[in-house]
Amino acid sequence: MIDWSALAQDLATQTGESAGRVRSVPLAGGSINRAFRLETDAGRYFVKLNRADRKSMFVAERRGLEAIRSSTAIRVPRVYQVGCESDYAYIVLEYIELTATPAADRLAHALAAMHTCVQPRFGFEVDNTIGSTPQLNPLSDDWIEFWRQHRLEFQLALARRNGLPSALLDSGARLAQQLGIFFESYQPLAALLHGDLWSGNYAADSAGNPVIYDPACYYGDHEADLAMMELFGNPGESFFAGYRERFPIDAGYPLRRDLYNLYHLLNHANLFGGSYVAQSQRVSDRLLAQLR
Repeated sequence: MIDWSALAQDLATQTGESAGRVRSVPLAGGSINRAFRLETDAGRYFVKLNRADRKSMFVAERRGLEAIRSSTAIRVPRVYQVGCESDYAYIVLEYIELTATPAADRLAHALAAMHTCVQPRFGFEVDNTIGSTPQLNPLSDDWIEFWRQHRLEFQLALARRNGLPSALLDSGARLAQQLGIFFESYQPLAALLHGDLWSGNYAADSAGNPVIYDPACYYGDHEADLAMMELFGNPGESFFAGYRERFPIDAGYPLRRDLYNLYHLLNHANLFGGSYVAQSQRVSDRLLAQLR
């Protein structure tokens, strides 16, 4: 285990204070990393640990959180430090007391504001991870090609390596070759995305401000974030009504929602197998049926 006292003192010196008493409290809920609350006389911090060879994952998380923080649109934890000690990589974050789900309109307005932060090209400055799977983010001028190569085909290649059913591989490949049909009357902007915005990655602070965390950031179609919110949870119609007040949602979104969520379903099929394989097949078949 890392030296908590040394880490606490290093953090305290950033504010010119002494760490004083130090206590690390294990926290539940992390499926990829080990999580702790580091308590000191100078303050409290949220610390995630993983193997030392996973430091790049935390470096990428820091870049994503800093990009969102720079948007000034929505609260994210401040990043204090990323490093390695012994056999561990770690990231030290601001500890935020989280409450229930934020008010739908406040979350909607904040996310819409974040999505208005656009750049000329799709992708991101670094590669990152989606869950524990690598997520490649090379800069691209072509959204369709970016989604085909670095999202759908990347997951299909993993599926082939993992021995997933040939029917799923075949339908996914056919879909990948016809992506342009879903964008014939729609041209996405390269908006700043959280990238993994399921219901477990947003909450509210003690003042009711929306907070998002554990990002897999890149610049892409804002619909991809909205779709993920409906995959594992649902923010509700009041959220979408509030969102539309700040950022229009194209009429073709319901169809592309399946397309964007197929990426996450394939990722879960590759990581966990089971029912996610059948669910990926159903969504792929449903999308192909729209092309006939």
